[in-house]
Amino acid sequence: MLAIRKSALPIRSGYIARARGLVKERGVGIGLEILFNFLLPFVVYRSCELSFGQVHALMAAAVPPLGWVIIEFIRRRRIDALSILVIAGVGLSLLAYVGGGSIRFLQLREKLVTALVGLVFLGSAAIGRPLIYQLGRATVRRRNPSELGAFEALKDNVHFRRTMMTLTLVWGSALVAEAALATVLVFSFSVSQYLLVGPALGYVTMGAVGCWSFIYVRRQRREGLAHAIHQAGKRS
Repeated sequence: MLAIRKSALPIRSGYIARARGLVKERGVGIGLEILFNFLLPFVVYRSCELSFGQVHALMAAAVPPLGWVIIEFIRRRRIDALSILVIAGVGLSLLAYVGGGSIRFLQLREKLVTALVGLVFLGSAAIGRPLIYQLGRATVRRRNPSELGAFEALKDNVHFRRTMMTLTLVWGSALVAEAALATVLVFSFSVSQYLLVGPALGYVTMGAVGCWSFIYVRRQRREGLAHAIHQAGKRS
């Protein structure tokens, strides 16, 4: 038992070192995300609520996150999943505002998109074409085109297909669950409180499922490699 604990220490130290390196590398960016997506929307809403009413104040509070999306696009020339949700949410807000939508519907704007994306994930798994595979394929094509052929060759591997299916089901279920919980929170908190709780829920969900995915994929790779070595040994 003592030997196992000692062998685990370098692994834990490695994770800690990586976490510190990530904080050092992305600390400023994380701070800016908190500023634009948590603090500024709350401050803008509270500043505008009395003068312009809840609906207009909530629309104004959507400006800082949208501004952050634009800044990130200019810096990186790409838009991530959270940015897409923000843009789609703002678009729904405008539609709701023009159509006379209620304050609660405005609050749920991003979560409607989140639920739709989650259902797309689950639907792709139901028809046997997991969306995670398609997203992974697009990522490999963009970053390492020379490795695309090797990635596509894995689609006939039973172990690989099971991994893609599990990832797709977990992400789809998590997004739908987040949207459902957000709906409950919208009707449980005040508008200003939800401005802090809602984004936090999204980041916690993405962070938790992202960490799980990283650990799960690493474990599956080790198991797949061990299985391949075992099969090669049997053939020889």
